[in-house]
Amino acid sequence: MTTLLHDTAPDFDQPIAVLKHCHNRIRKQLSTLDKLLAHLPEFGADEQARQAAAAVLKYFEKAAHLHHDDEEQDLIPMLRAVAQGEDAATLQALAPVILQDHKDMDALWQDLHEQLTLIAEGTSTALSASAVQRFCQRYAAHMEREESTMAPMALRLFSPEQMTQLGQAMQRRRGIAPIAPVAPAIGQAVADLRKDYGQASLNETDVLDDPMLQFTQWFEQAIKAEVNEPNAMSVSTVAANGRPSSRIVLVKQFDERGFTWYTNYDSRKGEELQDNPHAALLFFWSELERQVRIEGRVERTSVEESDRYFRSRPLKSRLSAIASQQSAPIGSRAALEQNYEQVAQGAGDDPARPENWGGFRLVPERLEFWQGRRSRFHDRIVYERQEDGSWTRLRLQP
Repeated sequence: MTTLLHDTAPDFDQPIAVLKHCHNRIRKQLSTLDKLLAHLPEFGADEQARQAAAAVLKYFEKAAHLHHDDEEQDLIPMLRAVAQGEDAATLQALAPVILQDHKDMDALWQDLHEQLTLIAEGTSTALSASAVQRFCQRYAAHMEREESTMAPMALRLFSPEQMTQLGQAMQRRRGIAPIAPVAPAIGQAVADLRKDYGQASLNETDVLDDPMLQFTQWFEQAIKAEVNEPNAMSVSTVAANGRPSSRIVLVKQFDERGFTWYTNYDSRKGEELQDNPHAALLFFWSELERQVRIEGRVERTSVEESDRYFRSRPLKSRLSAIASQQSAPIGSRAALEQNYEQVAQGAGDDPARPENWGGFRLVPERLEFWQGRRSRFHDRIVYERQEDGSWTRLRLQP
């Protein structure tokens, strides 16, 4: 089912060819996976099956993630920096799909990973045909999207210097290129990175009187535009000693009461909010060249709200919340996994919410809507809540 011979890979001075070569290797692994599915019912987890399962595991546990990182961290950002007109519009539509593909394929892989591990160990012959089919079909469609659109665009738009930059980044990711010689070039490249915004404008007459309705309108537009994780927001808190900290969380609800997320109350952000119940949120939707800054006081959600949301989470997410003492040090990943297994063995199918886990709601006092414009002459409209609960609205200079 597997071959010990590999096609000769192109050099990294041809980074797009390297990415295509990776696709060819992925196709071979998918073919092996398909053959393994037919092999197991007749021959069981014999030596050939164990070797095939181990080969597929090895590739998708490491090499595939490096390939995804090449695209997410280098190829797509570099294309966004140079694409204009129809290319920019194509990339705006395609990039969120590519990124979502990566997440979906990772999720599909998790089920196959567990089954293949047992096959490689020779302790099981179970391999889900539907899981294999979904995984293979998703990967095949994903690679076709990239090869028909993104790769030709890069070949057409990238200069020789940009190709060198991409190839060197891919080498460093694999630990096969020295960092020191390219550091000055990278530093200069970072300084030179700039994208001129110009998709839309934001005028005082465009926005709604209620900032929460305005946020809802923008959020719906972000979903329609297939923005990558439109619900992701940065939460910034300040400790008692005055030092700020930020992290990305997912907003789970927003309405006239404010913006709600859920976490461990004993985490760093939980402790900082206990000492200083004020925070700032930031939504950044790069695909729409927009950001929303929100400031306000923070309160805990009710016990009933926290219970209701906790029960709505997938079982494994609930078990993770119980097993993890968020932000507390731990000796190793193995110890963390052991905590999870201990919780999973005794928690049952409907574990109760821990008392130290629940929701926070930021009640907004200030919201700023930012729309990117050409030459950094951006539009900024800010709302501020008054003592009587009404909102004032004004424009800020960029």
